[in-house]
Amino acid sequence: MSRQGSRDTAPEVAVRRLLHSAGLRYRINVPVPGMPRRTIDIVFPKAKIAVFMDGCFWHGCPWHATQPKSNAEWWRAKLDKNVARDRETTEHLQAVGWTVLRYWEHESPSEVAEAVMHAVQGIRSEGRWGSLRQARAPADAPGHTSAFN
Repeated sequence: MSRQGSRDTAPEVAVRRLLHSAGLRYRINVPVPGMPRRTIDIVFPKAKIAVFMDGCFWHGCPWHATQPKSNAEWWRAKLDKNVARDRETTEHLQAVGWTVLRYWEHESPSEVAEAVMHAVQGIRSEGRWGSLRQARAPADAPGHTSAFN
């Protein structure tokens, strides 16, 4: 399992390319706030949107997940823990105000990218993005401290 790639999978890279070509800028492989050893695949930090591209085998896709025959009990427990961890991560992010979008690796990258673009545009049109910008204090405001002062 240590050789199993967990970042920059082909479906993830395809979605990122489409988002970037559409003019959206994002961060990748960002730690989940308040949860150690978990990362978000694609993040729009200002909009508080977290996008996960889940692999069918590792995350229990209802259409494509397979069950290993060797050491079946161990694998079942392992894969069930992965699904529970996904659920816990989603609930945690939603509780702190994030929009969580989860997609399977077999979904069309263009459809995933379009759905993500709609979510980002929806938050922009709601004004959530703008209110985040307005809520920040200017760097020269009284009481503002910086590591560079």
